[in-house]
Order: sequence, then structure tokens, then C-alpha cells
Amino acid sequence: MRKFLLLLVFTTFSMITIAQEHDNRYVPETDPLVLEKLNQWQDIKFGLLMHWGAYSQWGIVESWSLCPEEYGWCERKMGSNPDNYFLYKQEYENLKLTFYPSKFTPEKWAKAAKNAGMKYVVFTTKHHDGFSMFDSKYTDYKVTDPKCPFSSHPRSNIAKEIFDAFRAEGLWTGAYFSKPDWHSPYYWDPKYPPRDRNVNYEPEANPEKWNKFIEFTHNQILELMTDYGKMDILWLDGGWVAKTPKSQINHWYENTLAGKENGYLKHRIINQDIRMDELVQKARKKQPGLIVVDRAVYGKNQNYLTPENRVPEKELPYPWESCIISGGGWSHTKNAKYMSGRQGIQMLVDIVAKGGNLLLNIAPTPEGEFQQGAYDLLEEFGAWMDVNSEGIYNSKVLPPYKEDNICMTQQDNGNAYFFYLCKEGENKMPEAITIQSHQPAEGAKVTLLGSKKSLKWEPAGAGFSVFIPKSLQQQPPCNYVWTVKVSGLR
Repeated sequence: MRKFLLLLVFTTFSMITIAQEHDNRYVPETDPLVLEKLNQWQDIKFGLLMHWGAYSQWGIVESWSLCPEEYGWCERKMGSNPDNYFLYKQEYENLKLTFYPSKFTPEKWAKAAKNAGMKYVVFTTKHHDGFSMFDSKYTDYKVTDPKCPFSSHPRSNIAKEIFDAFRAEGLWTGAYFSKPDWHSPYYWDPKYPPRDRNVNYEPEANPEKWNKFIEFTHNQILELMTDYGKMDILWLDGGWVAKTPKSQINHWYENTLAGKENGYLKHRIINQDIRMDELVQKARKKQPGLIVVDRAVYGKNQNYLTPENRVPEKELPYPWESCIISGGGWSHTKNAKYMSGRQGIQMLVDIVAKGGNLLLNIAPTPEGEFQQGAYDLLEEFGAWMDVNSEGIYNSKVLPPYKEDNICMTQQDNGNAYFFYLCKEGENKMPEAITIQSHQPAEGAKVTLLGSKKSLKWEPAGAGFSVFIPKSLQQQPPCNYVWTVKVSGLR
């Protein structure tokens, strides 16, 4: 039952990430080019995720209000017909007719991300609603359709402009792509009402129609892999679109009929095989070494796992990345309140100490800007990373990775880093910092990142205490987290 749940249940709640955290069924990659790329990805630690689409004009949760599932966080509140599903869907999809981000300047985003210390970007080329933020030949529900006013803009192919801008700043690029498409007539056949997030007909009873959807999905992804420059990551969402053995489907139905279904299993389980192995092979012919993240689908096409909007409690035994909202929601939220610099920086340190990456989500406005709170947060990251990044990039887990308010990492050259996480309002360094689990090697140099002074230290049981000069106590080199560097451990 445990395997069954992990394979089939995909929700935007943290339940799935809890299941992932304690699951040891990660399937390691065997392609040497992908393994090399994955090792590089684990070294760059910090990325930017952006949810953006026509829905941003309403300031609502992306896509989900179209889905007839009873979740309070995505109920229909906008438009003139929120109580009439079909009129609401029509009005939602007509947001294409008014989407015109006149202030779209992706170079500004890319520069801010680079200055913050981010090394890769993942952009939503298409969310579940099916609106393509790229110039796809296979749909007219896209930003470049003549009926979308932004189509006349010289930068109308938004995904291309974003990828080009971020590559120019030296960042990796990743394409978020939703496998389900609630606009496609081959996924939600307009002859039938949608019942939930799934395809609204039986694929096995309608193989011709389902094959058209498979072809449509493959074609769109291959467009992104062909026409949009070097792509490093294919980040696939919608884990319920997956090949599902009939025995597991029967198991779900048996438990449903018996009233044993889990409280959050609100949607049906359907075999939605889109021939993922074949698709990945075709994508990697276009982009050798491509990292593929088929989220929440057990198997070889999930090169790393993605705990959503939470940080695991401990180190995980496989490559992983926490995708975290920086403020508001995944998509644009009016007057969003962003996490503080202290929250963001300490979260990055905690994730990296456990061997993970942080993918921080920032949602552009309908006009094509970041809110000032997002820029302020990125500046805080940048100021801290200017001082402390050598303990972050290329680092490895140093057991026990955290004790009390001190996180730790190590480098292959023997350097170890101990990150003192400040309490709220703690602006002065303590006279001494004690690490209980490690001790410098004989002759090792102990310093504070941001200062060239050697620090005095003495053994303290199995660990050591390092003493901070008064000048540094009063004027620390950075805010929120202070990093003790030791050139070698016993």
C-alpha cells in the first residue's frame, strides 16, 4: 500500500513530500552524461522557479480553479461567473485576450538572480491550464497567438526571451512543463465534463484520442528541446499522468468501494501512460545529458526528488531539491508578503547542509515585473552569498550536518564550514562559538568568512570552542548566519 500511495498520489500538499522523504525507492540514473550533469547540479545549490501565465492577471492560484476538486485554496472567486463552471472556464481562458506584460524585461530578473547567487532557473513554459508561454505550433492557446495582444510585441515568445536572458548571465535553464493539459480536447474532451484533475475519458477505451494527446505532449516538449537553446533540466509536473499497472488501479477501486480510501485521495486513479521512457530518449537526443524530473513518479525518469514547500527534517539518500514559495503563492499574489532575509538565508543553509538544493519561487506580476519585496529578498541573499558562498557551492554533507543552531558542510579539499544561525534580532556575535561534533586538525587554520583574522580556539570535549574578537563581535561581516571556516578536521 505504501508503494501504491507514493506512486499514484500527487497533490500540491506537503503530504507527497513527506512520503518522498522517507522513501528509499529512488532509481539511480545510468546514463554517464546525465550522471555528470546531475553531479554538477548538486554543486550549484540555488535556483529560481517562476510561475507565470495569463492567470497572473487575476492574482489567483495558477490553473487549479479550473479543476473540479474541492480544495479551499483554489476555489473560484474571480470573474463575473464564479458559480457557473463552464462560463468561469470560458472567462478564465479569455484571459489570453488581455495578457500584455508591457514591462517584461527578463534581463533585469536574470541579473537580480545572478547577484543573489542563483545558478539556475526553472520557468513554467506551460501549467495545467494548457496556456503555452512559448510559440508552440501545436496549439493556439498560447502567448504568441494573434488573439493575445502580447503577440505583437517583439519579445512575445516569452520562454525564449527568459531562457536567453538567464543563459547570458551564466545560469542553467530548466523548462517546467505540465503533463496534464486541461485545455487540450485530447485530455479534457469538451463532449464530457471534467470530473477531477485527470483525463475525462477512459484512455484505454479511446486509444486513438489518447494517442493524439501523447503525440501532442511529445511534440510540445520536443519543441522546447529543439528551438530554445541549450536546456539543462526538463521539470515535469502533474505526477498523476503516468503509467499505472492495472493491479494498482484495481487496488484503489477496491479500497474506494470498501470505504477505505485515504482522506486526501479525492481523485480517481487512471492509467495515463504517455510513453515517458520514449519521450525522455527523444529529448536527450536533442539535449544530451538532460536532467529529467518526472515529479512524484517512481522510476528512472525522476533524476532528483522535489519536496514541495517544505524542508526535509534530515539528509535524504538521493539528489533532491526543495521548491519553496518566497512570498504570496506560487503565482502572482497582490501585495504579497515575502519571507525575511533571515528566513531565506537560514533556509538555504539548512537545505545545503542536508545535501539538497533550494529552488526559490518568485512570481512575476501581470505587467512583467518582480514585486519590490522579491528584489529586496534577492539583494539580501546576494549580500550574504558575497561573503559565505565558498561554504555553499560544491559542498558536501558533513555529519551530523546540524547541531543546535549550527549547520555544517565540507569541501573535497578538506575545508569545513560551521554556520552559526542567528536568533531573531541577534545582531552581535557571541564571545565564543562551540562546535560539539568536530575538532580542527593539528595546524589547521580557523577563520571567519568575511574576515582575514585567524581565530583562537581550544578543545571542548570531542569538539572545540572558537573565540570571536570584540571587533568582529560588534561588526559581523554579514547578517543572519556567521560562518566559521576550518582548514582541516581531525
